[in-house]
Amino acid sequence: MHDFKWKHFKGEIILGCVRWYCKYGISYRDLEEMMLERGVEVDHTTLFRWVQQYAPELEKRLRWFYRPRMGESWKVDETYIKVKGKWKYLYRAITKSGYTLDFYLSATRNARAAKVFLGKILRKMKSFEKPNKINTDQAPSYSHAIEELKREGLLNDWVVHRKIKYLNNRIESDHGKLKRLIKPTLGFKSMKTAFATIKGFEVMRMFRKGQLNVWFYKQGLRGEIRFIERQFGL
Repeated sequence: MHDFKWKHFKGEIILGCVRWYCKYGISYRDLEEMMLERGVEVDHTTLFRWVQQYAPELEKRLRWFYRPRMGESWKVDETYIKVKGKWKYLYRAITKSGYTLDFYLSATRNARAAKVFLGKILRKMKSFEKPNKINTDQAPSYSHAIEELKREGLLNDWVVHRKIKYLNNRIESDHGKLKRLIKPTLGFKSMKTAFATIKGFEVMRMFRKGQLNVWFYKQGLRGEIRFIERQFGL
Protein backbone atom coordinates (compact mmCIF):
# COMPACT_ATOMS: atom_id res chain seq x y z
CA MET A 1 0.00 0.00 0.00
CA HIS A 2 3.04 2.30 0.18
CA ASP A 3 2.53 3.38 -3.46
CA PHE A 4 -0.87 4.85 -2.58
CA LYS A 5 -0.16 6.29 0.84
CA TRP A 6 -2.00 9.60 1.56
CA LYS A 7 -4.00 9.33 -1.69
CA HIS A 8 -7.41 9.08 0.08
CA PHE A 9 -8.52 6.50 -2.50
CA LYS A 10 -7.91 2.79 -2.75
CA GLY A 11 -5.13 1.68 -5.06
CA GLU A 12 -7.58 -0.35 -7.14
CA ILE A 13 -9.62 2.78 -7.89
CA ILE A 14 -6.54 4.83 -8.79
CA LEU A 15 -5.11 2.17 -11.10
CA GLY A 16 -8.54 1.60 -12.63
CA CYS A 17 -8.81 5.28 -13.54
CA VAL A 18 -5.28 5.37 -14.98
CA ARG A 19 -5.99 2.23 -16.99
CA TRP A 20 -9.30 3.56 -18.38
CA TYR A 21 -7.84 6.93 -19.34
CA CYS A 22 -4.83 5.41 -21.09
CA LYS A 23 -6.76 2.64 -22.81
CA TYR A 24 -10.00 4.14 -24.10
CA GLY A 25 -9.15 7.62 -25.43
CA ILE A 26 -11.38 9.72 -23.16
CA SER A 27 -10.93 13.14 -21.57
CA TYR A 28 -10.34 13.71 -17.87
CA ARG A 29 -13.76 15.34 -17.54
CA ASP A 30 -15.44 12.34 -19.18
CA LEU A 31 -13.64 10.05 -16.77
CA GLU A 32 -14.71 12.26 -13.86
CA GLU A 33 -18.37 11.76 -14.89
CA MET A 34 -17.90 8.03 -15.36
CA MET A 35 -16.49 7.68 -11.87
CA LEU A 36 -19.30 9.80 -10.42
CA GLU A 37 -21.84 7.41 -11.97
CA ARG A 38 -20.07 4.64 -10.05
CA GLY A 39 -20.33 6.54 -6.77
CA VAL A 40 -16.72 7.80 -6.71
CA GLU A 41 -16.36 11.58 -6.57
CA VAL A 42 -12.96 12.60 -7.90
CA ASP A 43 -11.96 15.83 -9.64
CA HIS A 44 -10.49 15.79 -13.15
CA THR A 45 -7.33 17.53 -11.91
CA THR A 46 -6.81 14.68 -9.45
CA LEU A 47 -7.19 12.20 -12.31
CA PHE A 48 -4.54 14.14 -14.22
CA ARG A 49 -2.12 13.89 -11.28
CA TRP A 50 -2.77 10.16 -10.97
CA VAL A 51 -1.95 9.60 -14.65
CA GLN A 52 1.21 11.70 -14.37
CA GLN A 53 2.41 9.70 -11.38
CA TYR A 54 1.28 6.15 -12.09
CA ALA A 55 1.37 5.82 -15.89
CA PRO A 56 5.20 6.17 -16.03
CA GLU A 57 5.53 3.92 -12.99
CA LEU A 58 3.36 1.27 -14.65
CA GLU A 59 5.49 1.39 -17.80
CA LYS A 60 8.64 1.09 -15.69
CA ARG A 61 7.37 -1.94 -13.78
CA LEU A 62 6.18 -3.71 -16.93
CA ARG A 63 9.34 -3.04 -18.93
CA TRP A 64 10.83 -6.45 -18.18
CA PHE A 65 7.63 -8.21 -19.24
CA TYR A 66 7.25 -6.55 -22.65
CA ARG A 67 10.88 -6.58 -23.80
CA PRO A 68 11.52 -8.82 -26.85
CA ARG A 69 13.11 -12.21 -26.25
CA MET A 70 14.59 -12.88 -29.67
CA GLY A 71 16.01 -10.96 -32.58
CA GLU A 72 13.77 -10.14 -35.53
CA SER A 73 13.38 -7.27 -37.95
CA TRP A 74 12.39 -3.87 -36.56
CA LYS A 75 10.16 -1.20 -38.04
CA VAL A 76 11.24 2.27 -36.93
CA ASP A 77 9.48 5.56 -37.64
CA GLU A 78 8.51 8.85 -36.03
CA THR A 79 5.18 10.64 -35.84
CA TYR A 80 4.15 14.15 -34.86
CA ILE A 81 2.37 15.27 -31.71
CA LYS A 82 1.58 18.76 -30.47
CA VAL A 83 3.18 20.00 -27.25
CA LYS A 84 2.39 23.56 -26.11
CA GLY A 85 1.15 24.40 -29.61
CA LYS A 86 4.31 23.16 -31.38
CA TRP A 87 4.99 19.94 -33.23
CA LYS A 88 7.33 17.47 -31.54
CA TYR A 89 8.51 14.06 -32.68
CA LEU A 90 7.56 10.73 -31.17
CA TYR A 91 10.02 8.05 -32.25
CA ARG A 92 8.60 4.53 -32.11
CA ALA A 93 9.82 1.03 -32.95
CA ILE A 94 7.88 -2.21 -33.30
CA THR A 95 8.88 -5.74 -34.22
CA LYS A 96 7.86 -7.58 -37.38
CA SER A 97 5.08 -9.15 -35.28
CA GLY A 98 3.75 -5.69 -34.40
CA TYR A 99 4.86 -5.69 -30.76
CA THR A 100 6.11 -2.40 -29.33
CA LEU A 101 9.84 -2.20 -28.63
CA ASP A 102 10.19 1.30 -27.26
CA PHE A 103 9.37 4.97 -27.85
CA TYR A 104 11.06 8.33 -27.37
CA LEU A 105 9.74 11.90 -27.44
CA SER A 106 12.11 14.43 -28.97
CA ALA A 107 12.00 18.14 -29.71
CA THR A 108 14.11 17.57 -32.84
CA ARG A 109 14.07 15.25 -35.83
CA ASN A 110 17.68 14.58 -36.75
CA ALA A 111 20.45 11.97 -36.67
CA ARG A 112 21.22 12.66 -33.01
CA ALA A 113 17.61 12.03 -31.93
CA ALA A 114 17.45 8.85 -34.03
CA LYS A 115 20.73 7.61 -32.52
CA VAL A 116 19.58 8.36 -28.95
CA PHE A 117 16.35 6.46 -29.57
CA LEU A 118 17.92 3.38 -31.16
CA GLY A 119 20.76 3.38 -28.63
CA LYS A 120 18.23 3.49 -25.81
CA ILE A 121 16.71 0.21 -27.05
CA LEU A 122 19.96 -1.54 -27.93
CA ARG A 123 21.72 -0.86 -24.63
CA LYS A 124 19.03 -2.81 -22.76
CA MET A 125 19.35 -5.86 -25.01
CA LYS A 126 21.50 -8.95 -25.08
CA SER A 127 23.21 -9.82 -28.35
CA PHE A 128 20.67 -12.48 -29.38
CA GLU A 129 17.79 -10.03 -28.82
CA LYS A 130 19.13 -7.45 -31.28
CA PRO A 131 17.65 -7.14 -34.78
CA ASN A 132 18.89 -8.62 -38.03
CA LYS A 133 17.09 -5.99 -40.12
CA ILE A 134 15.92 -2.43 -39.45
CA ASN A 135 13.24 -0.90 -41.67
CA THR A 136 12.94 2.90 -41.84
CA ASP A 137 11.73 5.56 -44.26
CA GLN A 138 14.06 7.50 -46.57
CA ALA A 139 15.12 10.02 -43.91
CA PRO A 140 18.95 10.26 -44.00
CA SER A 141 19.06 10.71 -40.22
CA TYR A 142 18.43 6.98 -39.72
CA SER A 143 21.31 5.99 -42.01
CA HIS A 144 23.74 8.20 -40.09
CA ALA A 145 22.46 6.95 -36.73
CA ILE A 146 22.71 3.26 -37.71
CA GLU A 147 26.23 3.70 -39.10
CA GLU A 148 27.37 5.36 -35.87
CA LEU A 149 25.82 2.60 -33.75
CA LYS A 150 27.63 -0.01 -35.84
CA ARG A 151 30.94 1.79 -35.32
CA GLU A 152 30.29 1.88 -31.57
CA GLY A 153 29.55 -1.84 -31.51
CA LEU A 154 25.92 -1.59 -30.42
CA LEU A 155 24.81 -3.00 -33.78
CA ASN A 156 26.45 -5.81 -35.71
CA ASP A 157 28.03 -4.83 -39.02
CA TRP A 158 25.88 -7.35 -40.88
CA VAL A 159 22.56 -5.79 -39.76
CA VAL A 160 20.61 -4.78 -42.89
CA HIS A 161 19.13 -1.29 -43.06
CA ARG A 162 16.17 -1.28 -45.46
CA LYS A 163 14.65 2.03 -46.60
CA ILE A 164 11.54 0.71 -48.35
CA LYS A 165 8.39 2.67 -47.55
CA TYR A 166 5.80 -0.12 -47.89
CA LEU A 167 7.67 -2.28 -45.36
CA ASN A 168 6.75 0.30 -42.72
CA ASN A 169 3.00 0.18 -43.37
CA ARG A 170 2.49 -1.71 -40.12
CA ILE A 171 4.06 0.96 -37.92
CA GLU A 172 2.23 3.71 -39.83
CA SER A 173 -1.02 1.94 -38.95
CA ASP A 174 0.14 1.59 -35.35
CA HIS A 175 0.78 5.36 -35.19
CA GLY A 176 -2.84 5.98 -36.19
CA LYS A 177 -4.23 3.81 -33.41
CA LEU A 178 -2.03 5.54 -30.84
CA LYS A 179 -3.14 8.97 -32.08
CA ARG A 180 -6.76 8.06 -31.42
CA LEU A 181 -5.80 7.97 -27.74
CA ILE A 182 -3.81 11.21 -27.96
CA LYS A 183 -6.54 13.20 -29.76
CA PRO A 184 -8.85 13.77 -26.74
CA THR A 185 -5.97 15.41 -24.83
CA LEU A 186 -6.23 18.40 -27.23
CA GLY A 187 -2.46 18.84 -27.03
CA PHE A 188 -0.03 18.62 -24.14
CA LYS A 189 1.28 21.51 -22.07
CA SER A 190 4.88 20.33 -21.63
CA MET A 191 7.28 17.64 -22.80
CA LYS A 192 7.30 16.13 -19.32
CA THR A 193 3.53 15.69 -19.07
CA ALA A 194 3.35 14.56 -22.71
CA PHE A 195 5.90 11.78 -22.26
CA ALA A 196 4.41 10.65 -18.94
CA THR A 197 0.97 10.32 -20.51
CA ILE A 198 2.27 8.65 -23.68
CA LYS A 199 3.97 6.00 -21.55
CA GLY A 200 0.54 5.03 -20.25
CA PHE A 201 -0.95 5.06 -23.77
CA GLU A 202 1.84 2.86 -25.11
CA VAL A 203 1.53 0.31 -22.29
CA MET A 204 -2.22 -0.03 -22.76
CA ARG A 205 -1.67 -0.40 -26.52
CA MET A 206 0.60 -3.34 -25.69
CA PHE A 207 -2.26 -4.95 -23.78
CA ARG A 208 -4.57 -4.31 -26.74
CA LYS A 209 -2.11 -5.98 -29.10
CA GLY A 210 -1.82 -9.04 -26.88
CA GLN A 211 1.84 -8.37 -26.21
CA LEU A 212 1.51 -9.21 -22.51
CA ASN A 213 -1.10 -11.98 -22.75
CA VAL A 214 1.43 -14.68 -21.95
CA TRP A 215 1.60 -13.36 -18.38
CA PHE A 216 -2.14 -13.87 -17.73
CA TYR A 217 -2.92 -16.69 -20.18
CA LYS A 218 -6.66 -17.17 -20.94
CA GLN A 219 -7.75 -14.85 -18.12
CA GLY A 220 -8.96 -12.05 -20.40
CA LEU A 221 -9.75 -8.60 -19.04
CA ARG A 222 -9.80 -9.76 -15.43
CA GLY A 223 -6.33 -11.18 -15.92
CA GLU A 224 -5.13 -7.82 -17.30
CA ILE A 225 -6.52 -5.94 -14.30
CA ARG A 226 -5.09 -8.41 -11.82
CA PHE A 227 -1.70 -8.38 -13.57
CA ILE A 228 -1.49 -4.58 -13.31
CA GLU A 229 -2.56 -4.57 -9.66
CA ARG A 230 0.07 -7.18 -8.79
CA GLN A 231 2.83 -4.86 -10.00
CA PHE A 232 1.79 -2.47 -7.21
CA GLY A 233 1.38 -5.13 -4.55
CA LEU A 234 -2.45 -5.08 -4.51
